[in-house]
Amino acid sequence: MTLWLALILPLLAFADSFTGKVIAVTDGDTVKVLREGNVQEKIRLLGIDAPEKKQAFGPQSKEALSRKVFGKQVTVEFQKRDQYGRTLGKLILDGKDVNLTQVEEGFAWHYAQYKRQQLNTDVDLYATAQNKAAAGKVGLWSKAEPTPPWDYRRERKLANRKKKERTRKAHSWSDALSY
Repeated sequence: MTLWLALILPLLAFADSFTGKVIAVTDGDTVKVLREGNVQEKIRLLGIDAPEKKQAFGPQSKEALSRKVFGKQVTVEFQKRDQYGRTLGKLILDGKDVNLTQVEEGFAWHYAQYKRQQLNTDVDLYATAQNKAAAGKVGLWSKAEPTPPWDYRRERKLANRKKKERTRKAHSWSDALSY
């Protein structure tokens, strides 16, 4: 029974797959794929988090992913959608894991916070790839202490919240003075 589970569980990790042409690259971890029936699917690359567009290495990450997959036929292995309706998946091009390549080349972090959504073998591969890229100062790792995208997003959200609060206070003072 245990052997049977060990053999079958990896097969269940990705419930489905489809092939299609990459018609857009949004950033270093999101693409649009045109699949059979002219259906567009927005794919969030599972297991990685790339720098945001306005973040250091954001444009380079997007460009690297574009060079790899734009206009090409890929296989998308997936199991579910995220809270934004994007398909969470792994892109396979010519038998190679594109998500992993982004990490190996220093254009994305392994998104360890969501490692439970990955195969155990992928978790290990992505973590090792990130460690090697960081040790070799490849890509975003060429900068001293690069900011992970999840920290960048949190900092931006906090800054925006503070800005709105200052604006609200300024308006309340000007309203009070106008009476």
